[in-house]
Amino acid sequence: MSFFRKWFFAFLIFNAVNFRVSPAELPARFAQDRFAIGYWVGPQATENLRARYREIAEANFTVVIGSQGIDIAKQLALCREFGLKAIVDAQGADLPIDENCWGFALKDETSAAEFADLSKRADDIRVQRPGKFGYINLFPNYASPAQLGTATYEEHVEKFVREVKPEVLSMDHYPLMRPESDSRDSYLANLGTMRKYSLQVGIPFWNYFYNMPFNDRLDPTEAQIRWQIFASIAYGSKGVLYFCYWTPGKGAAGAGEFPKGGAIITAEGLKTRHYDEARRINEELKKLGPTLMKLTSTGVVRVNSGSDTRQALAETPLRNLTRAGGDPPGEFIIGSYSSADGLRAVLILNHSYSFTAWPTLEFGTETSGVMEVSKATGEINHVVDDSPELKGLQISFGAGDARLFLVPPAR
Repeated sequence: MSFFRKWFFAFLIFNAVNFRVSPAELPARFAQDRFAIGYWVGPQATENLRARYREIAEANFTVVIGSQGIDIAKQLALCREFGLKAIVDAQGADLPIDENCWGFALKDETSAAEFADLSKRADDIRVQRPGKFGYINLFPNYASPAQLGTATYEEHVEKFVREVKPEVLSMDHYPLMRPESDSRDSYLANLGTMRKYSLQVGIPFWNYFYNMPFNDRLDPTEAQIRWQIFASIAYGSKGVLYFCYWTPGKGAAGAGEFPKGGAIITAEGLKTRHYDEARRINEELKKLGPTLMKLTSTGVVRVNSGSDTRQALAETPLRNLTRAGGDPPGEFIIGSYSSADGLRAVLILNHSYSFTAWPTLEFGTETSGVMEVSKATGEINHVVDDSPELKGLQISFGAGDARLFLVPPAR
């Protein structure tokens, strides 16, 4: 390369980094190509890392977040071997070039006072590594104004999106699910905020949920884990992140939060019951993923099968949701979507994580035109009546579980 060309490219990079060129002039931005299934706290072991990454892949995760002190080149090689993507820790100016690297972790739970600096660091990454991004995770909506650096949570997220211009919007929220205290409404409100701004600027959103006991959060059942995940998807999420994969050990900062039990893997490196739970759920998510990535959220409603649901469902592909005689009222979260090919979709989530539900569904089209995306195979098949001896189309939902249906375009 001639001296002039070297000088010219150096001039372009210098100006992009130091004078903040307009978004139209910046290099290609990150584009998510698969549903993200990730976690916080990766393997803490320094030996047998290949076996550890095989465990991650066999549990059907698709992305690892953070490097946890291991050699990044080795981490990326393991990701390449096992078909994983990675968001590695940003270490100064050392940004590896690797097709399996989605981006670089910059900050977890940031204050608005840091947005200007994070914006510059994110721009630097875009210039140095086109197509990669700087990953930043936000506080939940129960963070204090002192933590947020803004008066309200809405202001915090709006300011973050406007100033940092992220490729992915991400937050963590761990709802109470105790017999005497249920804060899931706050979790849904937080998902609503993520949905609003991700749609506003056309970027995906992800969120962390919890799968282990800590502080006053009880050790969740598989149904409670499912509910957190599918509630996120009902609001249009394109990624779900487990807190945690590896249990923070006694030497870890904040380990006092984890006095009992374990995450997916214990601090000693042993699998807990949550490993098989995650493997089962994640396998379903990988099957649904290709369809979910094509969908854009158009609305979310919450209905009770014991009341008239027609008005609430008017803007969804459903027309009614009722209960069969003798069944108790059920509560459901309905996520509606559109796709570029004109199809409409609806995800129906059983809001109860304690009981199964058998609602009778009425779609805005003939039942013969309704399809379901199989969580077992990913195939799209005609919907099957789970109780053909009863009147209408009755569909079963496990505790905290959901199913995804496709409906022809409205005429």
